[in-house]
Amino acid sequence: MSSLLRVVLQRLGLGVMTLFVVSLIIAFVVELLPGDITQAMLGQSATPETVAAFRAEIGLDRPAHIRYLEWLHGMLTGDMGQSLASKREIAGFVGPRLANTLFLGGMAAAIAIPLALFLGLLAALYRNSLYDRIVNMVTLTSISFPEFFVAYILILFFSVKGGFFPGISNVSTDLAFGDKLFRTVLPALTLTLVVLAHMLRMTRAAIINLLASPYIEMARLKGTRPFRIILHHALPNAWGPIVNVIALNLAYLVVGVVVVEVVFVYPGLGQLLVDSVSKRDLPVVQACAMIFAAVYILLNLLSDIVSIVSNPRLLHPR
Repeated sequence: MSSLLRVVLQRLGLGVMTLFVVSLIIAFVVELLPGDITQAMLGQSATPETVAAFRAEIGLDRPAHIRYLEWLHGMLTGDMGQSLASKREIAGFVGPRLANTLFLGGMAAAIAIPLALFLGLLAALYRNSLYDRIVNMVTLTSISFPEFFVAYILILFFSVKGGFFPGISNVSTDLAFGDKLFRTVLPALTLTLVVLAHMLRMTRAAIINLLASPYIEMARLKGTRPFRIILHHALPNAWGPIVNVIALNLAYLVVGVVVVEVVFVYPGLGQLLVDSVSKRDLPVVQACAMIFAAVYILLNLLSDIVSIVSNPRLLHPR
């Protein structure tokens, strides 16, 4: 078995183990939630007999470990259970919500990644210049503010005062692709401003760290132009840390969209999670949490694999 395949299988095994631990934590935290879900859903006027019948209907009368094993088996087989609020199969309406969240994250990534690489390369090329300081100041300022604050500022200037984009991103499956892009601009721009600084600064730091290498000095002595040195000599060797931070921010774009989706009323998985928590729809909460965890672990696994492929020396650590 090749070294790369062995490392990939090891990472897959660690990912499965991590996901199993996360499922235990999710089930444990749900059990610790205060109050009685049946009493909260039926109201204070419900009789003890009605409460007991409802608990038996949704399976809360069985031991916690039995419920966990049944839920885990259902998640592995694609049966996420039934929503307590709508009585619908969870898998039927979680899919479109997940697709909307992935669309939003993908749109933000399509803006943030090329912009971060370009600005980071320029910042490394003109380090300690006025441009470098301005870019660092603007990106650090944007990342210092919470997501909801950045979102409200964008809504104020681009929606309320400017009228360029809608303040509410009410997308649906019957919308044309162009209309969907137009309505998703503000939430995607919010996510871009939040994650841009991490990727830009890592790109800048990785490139600057390599500029003192002997082969870079040799390229300079041969008269190679500075931008060509960075693009053709430094960047290929800096892909490892850059890919890592890009993958981590991609995971955040998918998992950390909850606040942004709530602010823009975007019909994604994060908005569904918040609505389900307010309704105490625990099966939907558990399903959304597991999907978020699976996506995050998968993207981190992908970042490890890409880092190893881009830097084969990681296959043979000293």
